Amino acid sequence: MKVLIIAPHPDDEILGCGGTIDKYKKRGYKVFLCIVTCPYTPDWSEEYIAAKKIEIERAKNIIGIDKIYFLDFPTVKLDLIHQKEINDALSDIVREVSPAIIYIPHRGDLNKDHRIVFEAALVALRPTNNKIRRILSYETLSETEWGQAIEPFIPNVYVDISENIKQKCDAMNAYQSEMRQAPHPRSVDIIIANAKKRGSEICVPFAEAFVLIRECDIE
Repeated sequence: MKVLIIAPHPDDEILGCGGTIDKYKKRGYKVFLCIVTCPYTPDWSEEYIAAKKIEIERAKNIIGIDKIYFLDFPTVKLDLIHQKEINDALSDIVREVSPAIIYIPHRGDLNKDHRIVFEAALVALRPTNNKIRRILSYETLSETEWGQAIEPFIPNVYVDISENIKQKCDAMNAYQSEMRQAPHPRSVDIIIANAKKRGSEICVPFAEAFVLIRECDIE
């Protein structure tokens, strides 16, 4: 079975789905990642951009992602791109991968890139491709909890990652440019704390939580 993670930025995939990705890989699933945006000069230095590429590769190897697709839209400037261009780019990836399960960011996230990717993903995932069985949105620490109260993240799907929390943290540590010290949400301590909280909601040590957008039981 094929799984596709759509991430507005590198590291969103680990924050939202890292444990679940590891679980899928241990079950023999193929996992693909689409990173929608990338840093660019002069807003980011050449050194930072080069380091980010290394971090992405390290995280990929730790968590076992099979292939990464880069759309290379400008980070934090998706609102300047024609929406159809983003829709079409994601549609091309979905057609190529032909996944059964897809994870996308939460519509209510603070970062506008996340909200735009959510909307574009729903266009790309219209139920004309009968191979798509499940679409879920994930939470991204430092984005989802800081979003607007009118669109809160209310999970209705949980994945026990008690056997996968170490891989999630190791993969996130590969993104050293994004990591901070606790109590910042992008710290190992808070990643673990959030996984414990989500785990407590289903009475397991650690979990990741998702919102089911659509599920199709197709023969």
